Amino acid sequence: MNAPVTAPTHAPLLKVEGLVKHFPITGGLFGRVVDKVHAVDGVSFEIGQGETLGVVGESGCGKSTTGRCILRLIEPTAGEVTFAGKSVSAASKRELRALARDMQIIFQDPYASLNPRMTVAAIVGEALTIHKLTKTAREQEDRTVQLLETVGLSADHLRRFPHEFSGGQRQRIGIARALAVSPKLIVCDEAVSALDVSIQAQVINLLEDLRDQFGLSYMFIAHDLSVVEHISHRVAVMYLGRIVEIAPAQALYTNPQHPYTEALLSAVPIPDPAVKRARIPLLGDVPSPIKPPSGCHFHTRCPIAKKGLCDVEKPVLKAVGGDNSHQVACHLRG
Repeated sequence: MNAPVTAPTHAPLLKVEGLVKHFPITGGLFGRVVDKVHAVDGVSFEIGQGETLGVVGESGCGKSTTGRCILRLIEPTAGEVTFAGKSVSAASKRELRALARDMQIIFQDPYASLNPRMTVAAIVGEALTIHKLTKTAREQEDRTVQLLETVGLSADHLRRFPHEFSGGQRQRIGIARALAVSPKLIVCDEAVSALDVSIQAQVINLLEDLRDQFGLSYMFIAHDLSVVEHISHRVAVMYLGRIVEIAPAQALYTNPQHPYTEALLSAVPIPDPAVKRARIPLLGDVPSPIKPPSGCHFHTRCPIAKKGLCDVEKPVLKAVGGDNSHQVACHLRG
């Protein structure tokens, strides 16, 4: 197991309270709203300056939607997002543009997130132009070269197009683009999931180095628990739009409290064939987010669910142990 990453003790840079996102479903002749998808259902957490919060869960649990709602790439249905003491939720378009300098995103697919008709110089330099961070073309090119070198590329790549690069190189271009405006927070939306395992390690190491060099904060969204363990100070586990457990990385991996977290960790491969881990199979399939189960969303698949309690009452996050660093949303744990 990797050595634990010590979380910074700074005041929260990002604060999310009761974030909700419902996508309407329309039907009929007049396109009326007939139902809604409960993508994010009351999510709350904080991220400190220089801290990485890993967010994990199955596909469709609301991880990416949460990240995009924080940046207002998707408009949230309800909730409050505060960044460095400023309300993101109530920000005007002009204020959001200013906040965009401090909050950036790295997308999952490096093949789709880069414009195939633009050169690397144009892709990375676009933000410099929009935010008027350079005064001359020469200054912009010098800054672009500096950004490329920071992520392990060179000036020779300036005039090339995205199709001329490998997946790992394209993701480095995406990282350089995010760094161009000197942000404080970067949402890494499955930033390494489309890459080969060996390339994943290189990109993760790069992100860690950049965090230390520039004092960045990350919201690191992934479904690979081993990747999240390596880079995160704390980890939040999501299931069907809700956070079911949040804890320091070492505590979560060595002492998981929620039955869903236990099941996820039991499925992580162990490289040592001599070490055996009991698998915890889950019952059934993930329920539809259109009609999520009542009470605890996980009760339909939970091996310890108690009828009359878990299927009726919604659990809230509560502290495990002596402090609030480890919290679990379970009626029967904590």
